[in-house]
Amino acid sequence: MELLVKGAVIGVGATVLMDLWAVVLWKAFRQSRPNWAPVGRWVWHLKNGTVFHDNIAAAEPHAQEQALGWIFHYAVGVLYGVVLALFVGAPWFAAPTFLPAWILGIVTVGAGWFLLQPGLGIGVAASKLPNANTVRVLNLVSHTVFALGLYLTALLIR
Repeated sequence: MELLVKGAVIGVGATVLMDLWAVVLWKAFRQSRPNWAPVGRWVWHLKNGTVFHDNIAAAEPHAQEQALGWIFHYAVGVLYGVVLALFVGAPWFAAPTFLPAWILGIVTVGAGWFLLQPGLGIGVAASKLPNANTVRVLNLVSHTVFALGLYLTALLIR
């Protein structure tokens, strides 16, 4: 049970750091802020068995989609933290290293590229967007920041 709790804690810490990174990108580089409403709408439509949309904006809206998107964002962060905890075990928490966290961070980009982005209607790895390569690089960097958050939070709680 302790391992699951530690996994959840590092998942929250990593997600917070990822969100702070998004604020830095917005303030310093005028990168648009993440909008979790389309993700919330996507999650809402999963209950009907609809995973992939041509355009999530055309799907029926849900009144609380912004909140649902944020909840999903943090739930996935917690899930990834727990997965790392179960994978590396208790010894890693005694002496955390960055590499396992980074490997997980990079692997989890696949969920966005092959499930979420096609689900939103923007194609595999954002292939339908005019700035697909920029989105891909930002995905890799953001998930590296997430991995750094897993590692740093593990250092804080050891």
